[in-house]
Amino acid sequence: QVQLVESGGGLVQAGGSLRLSCAASGRTFSTYPMAMAWFRQAPGKEREFVAAISWIGSSTYYATSVEGRFTITRDNAKNTVYLQMNSLKSEDAAVYYCAGRQDMGISTSSLFYTSWGQGAQVTVSS
Repeated sequence: QVQLVESGGGLVQAGGSLRLSCAASGRTFSTYPMAMAWFRQAPGKEREFVAAISWIGSSTYYATSVEGRFTITRDNAKNTVYLQMNSLKSEDAAVYYCAGRQDMGISTSSLFYTSWGQGAQVTVSS
């Protein structure tokens, strides 16, 4: 079983930047194939896909709403996944969840992710 812990959330002004981190424990990325993703959920809305990265980081995929502003990366040696968020907008405010699936490839569906973090709050002030 993999445990995921997000960090780096907080309050930022519109147009600003934040970097979220997701640290994994229980399994080692370098030997345990896990594709990773970020999802988010705003109050009163369903959880939505934000970005995903394949096991070795060769493939990434983004939701249209964040493409060009957010970047997902991973450091398998550190068992950590990152989400760099730039040019933040008020509509980006949400709880951001890190998720992992036991597979090398990307999925945009939350149904295929079996490990989840507790979430990190991102608040964007206008």
